[in-house]
Amino acid sequence: MKGSLHNSSQSFICRCCKADSPITDGLNTDLHLDIGNGVLLEKVDKFCYLGDMLDADGGCDSAVTTRVRSAWRKFSEYLPILTGKGFSLKLKGKVYATCMRSCLMHGSETWPMKVEHELKMNHTEMSMIRWMCGVKLKRKNSEELRELLGLEPVSLMIKKSRLRWFGHVKRKDDDDWVKRCTTWEVEGIRQKGRPKQTWWDCVKNDMENWGLSQRDAQSRNKWRRRIKGATS
Repeated sequence: MKGSLHNSSQSFICRCCKADSPITDGLNTDLHLDIGNGVLLEKVDKFCYLGDMLDADGGCDSAVTTRVRSAWRKFSEYLPILTGKGFSLKLKGKVYATCMRSCLMHGSETWPMKVEHELKMNHTEMSMIRWMCGVKLKRKNSEELRELLGLEPVSLMIKKSRLRWFGHVKRKDDDDWVKRCTTWEVEGIRQKGRPKQTWWDCVKNDMENWGLSQRDAQSRNKWRRRIKGATS
């Protein structure tokens, strides 16, 4: 999806904020939308949907922050296992990949990620990995610790997940609404300055770096095999 949602609407409308009782005329009507039958919906700048935080400006700043916090909460729940001396590093790596990494990456298939977002995700993961390994900051480098745990960088896993989801959508029928949304452009005048990073920009960069084309996505087995073999 291209453009900012602010161009088509002042903000998102959260249906969970639906009023239980009629709201008086004294409230600011700019903050609510009347959908009829005496029901008013509150307009908000962001809201959480299925664990993913959606922003009215179309970015993923809030989503990344939310997933990092959720991953740390999950990490604290498994702390006795992840930092215990009676468990092997490979086992800790499997627990981390299953519980913490899946929490950290939830919804990332649709994020228009920037370099700063990748750095934040990698920093979060490395903080957890060093804690699990009981290693101080400069004792071992990141690659050595990931190899001990049997893990790939989270930024690489996000790119693979994004391309897998793109391939799934690409193989849908042309009239499918999800597929149509990937190329939909919001009407309106774009603000001055450099265009914002979009999800489609991320997909094109990933395909270019890994020598993939949209035609390759039509073959599910070939697409997943090429993505699985990517290393950077």
